Amino acid sequence: MKRGKLWVLLYVLLIVGTLAAAEWGSRAVTTMIKTAPMESGICIVIDPGHGGEDGGATSCTGRLESTYNLEIALRLNDLFHLLGCNTQMIRTTDTSVYTKGETIAQKKVSDLKERVRIVNETDNALLLSIHQNNFSDSRYSGAQVFYAETPGSEQLAKLLQGQLVSALNPGSNRKSKKSDGLYLMEHIDCTGVLIECGFLSNAAEEARLRNGDYQKKLCCVIAATVREYLSNA
Repeated sequence: MKRGKLWVLLYVLLIVGTLAAAEWGSRAVTTMIKTAPMESGICIVIDPGHGGEDGGATSCTGRLESTYNLEIALRLNDLFHLLGCNTQMIRTTDTSVYTKGETIAQKKVSDLKERVRIVNETDNALLLSIHQNNFSDSRYSGAQVFYAETPGSEQLAKLLQGQLVSALNPGSNRKSKKSDGLYLMEHIDCTGVLIECGFLSNAAEEARLRNGDYQKKLCCVIAATVREYLSNA
């Protein structure tokens, strides 16, 4: 095992221990945070995709994508806080963030522009946009990471893709890709990635994405990989 992969694995275990310690007392949590703090100068902007009138894709069980995105994003936000990291959530409830518009299409445009504004007005931002995939063929599965053209984005995406495959999707041949045609990713100024956590059209994967324990594992992998990226940046 390469040293970097071993470090990430050990750090994931540390995070799991931190989460468990939170149930037993704050003293252990504080100790772990002090031994492995995140980069204090970075603000991680967590973007739960869609929301409100824009529910995104519909899963094979009838749930809206926006629900999965928010659940995972809130868990990820809590985890980064345990690690002593500054964060900024684009939304914390099932709402859209548009500021104007009368039709759904106009509101979606306003929503995207507002997300871009929030990201670009955040000092030292690093964007993690959380989404779910969907396809007409239910056989497809696996997480995939898309990256902006901004410095560091491709490197972070490759790290995330590798760890998501090895830790959660063994055997997957999915690769990180440039985010062509994605408005948010094309207009941000900072390092940023969009994580398609899995396929809501695949029954087995949708069941995992609905499961709280799986969501925690997913968030541990993301947080550990971001920590590795920041430590080497």
